[in-house]
Amino acid sequence: MVADVSDLVRAERHGRVLVISMQREHKRNAVDRDLADAIDAALNQLDDDPELWAGVLTGTASVFSAGSDLGSKGDYVTDRGGEYGVIRRDRRKPLIAAVEGFALGGGFEIVLACDLIVASSSARFGLPEVCRGLIPTCGALFRGPSVLPVNLAREMILTGIPVSAERLHAAGVVNVVTDVGGALGGALTLAEQICANAPVAVQACLTAVNSLVGSGAGDGWRATETAMAAIAGTADQREGLLAFFEKRQPAWVGR
Repeated sequence: MVADVSDLVRAERHGRVLVISMQREHKRNAVDRDLADAIDAALNQLDDDPELWAGVLTGTASVFSAGSDLGSKGDYVTDRGGEYGVIRRDRRKPLIAAVEGFALGGGFEIVLACDLIVASSSARFGLPEVCRGLIPTCGALFRGPSVLPVNLAREMILTGIPVSAERLHAAGVVNVVTDVGGALGGALTLAEQICANAPVAVQACLTAVNSLVGSGAGDGWRATETAMAAIAGTADQREGLLAFFEKRQPAWVGR
């Protein structure tokens, strides 16, 4: 059963599983105010409906998400979910990311905010913020090193170069790699395996694990804020954004 939250997000029930699909493909599913609100509404439906026991968050056939819509100037925070409607959400039900194509910047941070990851062999994950004179602001600076080998996390954060689904699978981050076009099907299979179990027990286990894994989140957010303050108003930050919008290579000055 399909119940569109808006023209930007499709919410489809598969038994006990809610599949949430971002549909802003012409902008590579970059998140602005409207898309954040639509994601938030769909995840509120997952959280609040006792007949739903698990969720899958996905994009379109060619892209998961390019992260923040830079034109939104940070206006994509919701009351229940925080950034993009998902980054700071307090969830009890398992949420699986199903990734085709690129998950870049905030798109990868959305993936890191999920509990499990299924990716097709076409998927690429990256944190290109430093290439634009920016920093990852939606959790990657601490969630990345918490799930990735720390040197791989450093490589992704400091080079901005995307890595493959196979490499993240070998690192233990991606749970399942599928053929191209198979990420959603693989995520549904995993969600159905979860839903075969007692939902109260599943939710209690997930809450316990996430509370332990996220026990340092306060320090992580404070470290992120410190990093944000360090680049605020710098010449390189201005140059990075200007070069992005002008579609040219930036000329860094180191200040």
